[in-house]
Amino acid sequence: MRDIYNVIFQEEIPKYVQISNHIKRLIETKNIEDGEKLPTIREYTNYLGVNKVTIINAYNKLQNDGFAYQKVGSGTYAKVKEVRRSFSKEYSRVFRKLSSGNTKDAIDFAGETNNEVVFPIEEFKSIINKVLDRDGAEALISQNALGYENLRYTINEVFWDNSIDNESILIVSGAQQGIDIASKAILNINDNVIVEKPTYGGALSVFKWRRANIFEVEMEKDGVNLDGFEEILKKNRIRCFYTMSYFQNPTGISYSLEKKKKLIELAEKYDFYIIEDDYLSELIYEESVEYIPFKWLDRSDRVIYIKSFSKIFLPGIRIGYIVTPNIFRESMQNSKFNTDIATSSLMQRALELYIKDGAWKDNISYLNVEYKKRYELMSKLIYEELGDMVTCNKPGGGLTFYLKIADERVTSRELFLRLSKKNVYITPGVLFFRNMSDGDRTFRIGFSQTNEEKIKKGLKLIREELETWHI
Repeated sequence: MRDIYNVIFQEEIPKYVQISNHIKRLIETKNIEDGEKLPTIREYTNYLGVNKVTIINAYNKLQNDGFAYQKVGSGTYAKVKEVRRSFSKEYSRVFRKLSSGNTKDAIDFAGETNNEVVFPIEEFKSIINKVLDRDGAEALISQNALGYENLRYTINEVFWDNSIDNESILIVSGAQQGIDIASKAILNINDNVIVEKPTYGGALSVFKWRRANIFEVEMEKDGVNLDGFEEILKKNRIRCFYTMSYFQNPTGISYSLEKKKKLIELAEKYDFYIIEDDYLSELIYEESVEYIPFKWLDRSDRVIYIKSFSKIFLPGIRIGYIVTPNIFRESMQNSKFNTDIATSSLMQRALELYIKDGAWKDNISYLNVEYKKRYELMSKLIYEELGDMVTCNKPGGGLTFYLKIADERVTSRELFLRLSKKNVYITPGVLFFRNMSDGDRTFRIGFSQTNEEKIKKGLKLIREELETWHI
């Protein structure tokens, strides 16, 4: 019997629960492999000095939680494959409750969109009325699979200084659909994709659904590790690299100009494409962060640029756009058409007016002022409340902080479940990794759904919960 099966019992928790949780952690951290036989009930009973019923109950709990299975006449075996599904199911259940609207007192550190407090609703109503007065029924019934023409032209004029072909701009229903459309257009089964480690879970899901082979490259303070990146390129035929160039989700890291230039050089050298998800680049709070997206540096039409307006327009209105390379223009247009035919005409027209009239600039300025206050407060309290219990780098912008737990006994999944019982919600780091165990000591917290009072209260409750592991 290996020492890893040993458990230090705490009196207040039933022994079978402690044994079950201990084995779960061993499975998650790969100290116990998928399909590995667990000790027999008799062996474990003698090893821990507990009765037979305790071990039976522990193994039954493991099976019920999806961490083990039983072979009749053979014994109990570890089950790794169901770990993500088991937790994802619980995570979804908790957030269905949170999104139901019946938890106004909740401290939501998991949300990433702005709320009604920081969006000018009255101004939005005025914009809608102007569109209806100007366009009448046309605003409601007109459909264009590529997107409202005036919106595409305005995006090019305002954000790109008319430097790209209007026909390269495709309106989509948010960044997630943009990633999906791009992947359908360029990826076949068993194509190879490189992603950041960790990365946005929605992108991982898309690439898995396309049945692509996913390679992960560790993130450094200014982007992916280039040595590890090129090693993969040398050994594999890579089709595309998915990246979030600003305030990467979840780490908050922004790419240095040097790394952007190098990655574009590698794309040309090794013949792959870069899917750039320009995430929250409007929300820059520190002068050290300079806005130069990959697409601005792209001279060989290697970058597929994706932008969502959900963070700066209205979260419930899913509108974004893709700038497509010429080689993929037709395939992406077909992919969009086959996905949902057209995005809401009324909302596209409202967004076009919002941008053209310059209202978006005022709102972005307001968002930066409001969110910078929360950003600085959360940064200060992470240091004061959590101290050496976590490590964290200041992102310089965006809406979230990414924390690493110092205590190896703590898992972010367990922390999430405990905090949710106190009406505090975080995002466990495991959701951003291909293999869950890689991120089980990390979690993300954001401030877009909170006010200063809730930030203070929530950080205090996180501290109190982390302290319980030290007892």
